[in-house]
Amino acid sequence: YGRVVALATVVGNSIGLLVIVALVALGLGIVVQESIEIYTVLKLLGAVYLVWLGVQAFRHRHDFDVDRAASGSSRTPMPLGRAVRQGFVVGVTNPKAFMILGAVLPQFVDRGAGHVQVQMLLLGLLAFTIGLVSDSVWAVIARQVRTWLARSRRRGAAVGAVGGMSMIGLGVSLAVVDESP
Repeated sequence: YGRVVALATVVGNSIGLLVIVALVALGLGIVVQESIEIYTVLKLLGAVYLVWLGVQAFRHRHDFDVDRAASGSSRTPMPLGRAVRQGFVVGVTNPKAFMILGAVLPQFVDRGAGHVQVQMLLLGLLAFTIGLVSDSVWAVIARQVRTWLARSRRRGAAVGAVGGMSMIGLGVSLAVVDESP
């Protein structure tokens, strides 16, 4: 749909992520502050989920459709409001965001400093900002990246492999590093 619609979708998706950040910070902040056992279970569940996502990404790394990516179909314009709404729905209903934020944010909270929910909210806002900026950059350069990836089936597979291995590594490190609150 083009660059403007892609950016509108990014805005909607980011607003959805912001809602998740608030929910995770307020709900999980209390759990992290009050129960080391529940925190450990959440951390391990999040780590297992990240490893599973990484394995799936690695397994399906050859599914990048070079011909479809290269063809680039022309479509009827999408209203910006619809793009924002669709992005929001995708962002706010993303279970991976809950799991990843729930597994990662507590790792960086200093329970001794107090105000756990505020710390998690600030860390979540940092994730929100990074996501908004990086997704906007991707939206702007997506056509060039798609064309470059489409020139080689191996490039698409390599992106899937690197992404999958990165998620596996993050999941394993979350599981084995003891940063108990």
